[in-house]
Parts: sequence; structure tokens; C-alpha cells
Amino acid sequence: MGSMEFLYEGFIKALKLIISLDPYVLSVTKVQLAVSGTAVVLGTLTAIPLAILLAFTKFPGKAMSQGLITTAMGLPPVGVGLFVFLLITRRGPLGFLDLLYTPSAMILAQYILATPIILGVSLSALEEVPQKIKDMAFSLGGRYSDVIWIVVKEAKLGILTGILAGFGRAIAEVGAILTVGGNIVHIIGSQEVSYTRTLTTAITVEARQGNIPEAIAFGIILISLAFIVNVVLVNYVMRFSKGYENV
Repeated sequence: MGSMEFLYEGFIKALKLIISLDPYVLSVTKVQLAVSGTAVVLGTLTAIPLAILLAFTKFPGKAMSQGLITTAMGLPPVGVGLFVFLLITRRGPLGFLDLLYTPSAMILAQYILATPIILGVSLSALEEVPQKIKDMAFSLGGRYSDVIWIVVKEAKLGILTGILAGFGRAIAEVGAILTVGGNIVHIIGSQEVSYTRTLTTAITVEARQGNIPEAIAFGIILISLAFIVNVVLVNYVMRFSKGYENV
């Protein structure tokens, strides 16, 4: 079998797995969405208010805090995984919570990785809003809270970029969730069902074991999810912008 035939056959089998809603493929996809989605939502709820606070507050050490945020944006996933592992292992300070090798541990790891990215990009977007917009809002009688809201609206595309970047970081991550999640599947009957196996870790496992159609299927789903999330969020912001312009 030639290389092109090999790829073609693998791709066709992968599509059949997706179209047939293979239980194993579905379970892995659900775990990925639950873990990465929860981590990004929690990261957004943490990062956006903190970005607003930092953008509108002057305090000693602000430059240093921004430097720390920039540094945290490039945290190595395996290092974060090790940190969370040591934190929640039975002999660790949070060992009593019994989180190791659970989806909750994976959410915590991805939260630590995604939040600085959302925070850093959002803070940059907020600070790039021209000062004249803030001055105009104040001159028109706007309260401080009104000015903050106007600046957030002006920076919404940058904030969206931060959220998408955080989601991309979370959904593509392997090392940290492999360390704290264990890549566990359960056998129910004769069927594999994911407990902590995600799309990224499944691709690694299936490719290593020579299960090329499964690996391709997970790759297609992973890329599709990233594309769909980007399209939905960008479309939402564009519709929101038109609504705002018509007010």
C-alpha cells in the first residue's frame, strides 16, 4: 500500500468513526470539552476583572506585576503539571481532596496555563484604548464605572483574542493533563470509555499504538472544535458590535 493510499484509508476510517458516533470517540471528546471549557470559563472569570483592576489602578510595583503576568504566559506545561501533581498528591498540601488522576486536577492545570494568557492579552487590549476616549467619557458626565464599561467595549476584540488564545492553549495541552490526569480509560463491557483521556492525549496514545484512523479522527475533531469556537465567538462579537453601534 502506497503512502497516499495509507493516508486515504486512514482518513476514510476516521470519518466513519466520527459519523457513526463511536462511543469511545464521543467519550474522549466530552472529556476534552468539559475540562478545557471549564478551565477557560474559570480563567475568563478570573482574568477579565483582574485585567480591568490592573488597567485602572496605579500602585507601586505595577510594572513588576505586569512582568510577572508576561512571564506566566509562557509557563511550561510539564512544569505546571508537576506543580499541580505535587500540590494534590496524597502527601501534598491538598492531598486530602483526593483530586489526583481526576478531571478536576486536569481543570486546575489548564486553568493555571490559560488564565495568564487571557489576563495578559486582555490587559494589553484595555491599556491600548486611547486616553481621549476616556477623557471624552468623563467630559460627557460619565461616572467611573461608565468609563470602565466604555473602555471594555472598545477593547472587546482584544479581550476576545485573549480568551481564544487561552482556549487554544488549553485544548492543545498534553504534558500537564497527562501528568495529573493519568490518561485513564475505563472498560465498560467491551467498550473503552474515557475518564481522563482527552483528544490530545488520545492522539498520542493511538498514534503510538498504530491506530491511525482513531488518531486521525481525534485530530479532525480537535481542529474542528478550535475552528467552531473561534467562529462562534467572533460572530458573537461582531453582532454585539453592530448592536452597540446602532444604539
